[in-house]
Amino acid sequence: MFASVCSVFAQANPPSQQPVTNAHSVAVSAQTVRVSDYRPKLVQTGTIAARNLINLAFRASGQVTERSADVGQKVEAGELLARIDAVEQQAGLRSALASLNAAQAQLIQATANYTRQQALLDQGFTTRSQFGTAEETKQRAEAALISAQSQMKNAQDMMSYTELRAPRAGVVTARNIETGQLVQAAQTAFVIAADGERDAVFDVQEALAAHAESMEQQGGKQALPQVSLTLVSDPSVTATGHVREVAPVVNATTGTVRIKVELDTPPPAMTLAAPVTGSLQLPVVRAVILPWSAMTSQGGKPAVWVLDPQTKTVSSALVRIMDYEREKIIISEGLQDGQMVITRGGQLLSEGAVVELLVADEQKVTQ
Repeated sequence: MFASVCSVFAQANPPSQQPVTNAHSVAVSAQTVRVSDYRPKLVQTGTIAARNLINLAFRASGQVTERSADVGQKVEAGELLARIDAVEQQAGLRSALASLNAAQAQLIQATANYTRQQALLDQGFTTRSQFGTAEETKQRAEAALISAQSQMKNAQDMMSYTELRAPRAGVVTARNIETGQLVQAAQTAFVIAADGERDAVFDVQEALAAHAESMEQQGGKQALPQVSLTLVSDPSVTATGHVREVAPVVNATTGTVRIKVELDTPPPAMTLAAPVTGSLQLPVVRAVILPWSAMTSQGGKPAVWVLDPQTKTVSSALVRIMDYEREKIIISEGLQDGQMVITRGGQLLSEGAVVELLVADEQKVTQ
């Protein structure tokens, strides 16, 4: 009889499974996905560099006897930077000068003889054969003088090659020689950053560089946004610029692409090698903005936990991260408007886990 009473009581009060489910659920917070307009902002740190870098080298070999320029020194156009031993060139110059003097003397003598023979021929006191010989001698003397003058010019050029002078005004950024050193022709001795145009040089991620390059191909340089520049040491010093050059290759070491920004009107405070911060606004795109705590990983790829409101279960969804910002991530692909994404407690979840939603849309993330 006791057994029958227990059976009737059990049928009247069936055991509830809800307490068991709650014991195995995970408390989470979630946010509703909203696809909105997002304007990416790229911020990079770079340095100011000269548009033109001039590599200077001697055009003759020799031993450095004088060096008057050093790194960081401001030089003017034509200023002497260094000099090599000119003993050999001086000997060549003296030899060329002697040859030139001899050729001039021969021409003077040949010209005088030609003039005399011409006068005698007009008076009939000489033969045409003698006059022709005098004329030929004069022509050979003229040719010899031209050759001697050319040799003299070459000797003067070789003498000038013993001095290294700045072709333009600028700042010496590198020095590779020292007094007493034996240098070879064409060996770089100095590098000068020429005065004038300045660039801001940045090393950016390959994807961003490719995006800028595609914009340029589609709409020309006018399609590229203006870059705002500020001096790192003094943010009050600002300037604007435009992308002038995107390197066609990726740096094998850093995996970045070099971009050069032409400064419109560089302020004097933005000197060579000064660190600057450059920022530009990219075109508006449609994206989802979520707190950084929503991101997880699936097979080593970025993902988020998506909540099914009906079954209170979660499943992972692969997403494409466009950008990372402070305390939030920007997702361009993988989510649809209206979905619910777990923003807190995701580290305790697994595929198909049952969750207990504590807070929905706890934090509204704005652009």
